[in-house]
Amino acid sequence: MIAIAASVSSYNKLVRASQAVDGQWAQVENAYERRADLVPNLVETVKGAAKFESSTLIAVTEARSHAGQAGPGSAKDPAALQKFQQAQDGLSSALTRLLVVAEAYPDLKATQAFRDLQVQLEGSENRVAVERMRFNEAAQAFNTRRSSFPTTWVAGMFKGRFAERPYFHAQAGAATAPRVSF
Repeated sequence: MIAIAASVSSYNKLVRASQAVDGQWAQVENAYERRADLVPNLVETVKGAAKFESSTLIAVTEARSHAGQAGPGSAKDPAALQKFQQAQDGLSSALTRLLVVAEAYPDLKATQAFRDLQVQLEGSENRVAVERMRFNEAAQAFNTRRSSFPTTWVAGMFKGRFAERPYFHAQAGAATAPRVSF
């Protein structure tokens, strides 16, 4: 009887932890969607304010499209999460290049619309970072609970339902500080 009660309790705790990871995943997707929604406005503002390097604008537009085509990813499938993360990292890189190139256009930087969009984009990037951190914390809590004794037995009885959750990882090269030269 005690073993059954402990198993039911472990199962219920796994369900709550799994739901917490899924809920946090939805927040990650929400933050990325907000960022993606800003991209068309940013591109149009840049186009209207300067004769801009078309290759940069094309790269941003293609990266946004690729991120949208990558699908929502999955909080449960490491391969899907990695594909999602790579597409989002590509968009991040393209946006960074756009903002770096924009530095060469003082008239563009002076427009209120561009400054407003830049601030919104910075806010979106911060939200993405926070939501990814919270997702990783929820995944860690789930994985810790899942791997703890005796819960690991209960998780094993339900196979894929309680599979270990993947984590977001830093973008390749993120540990290397950017080189700044004047």
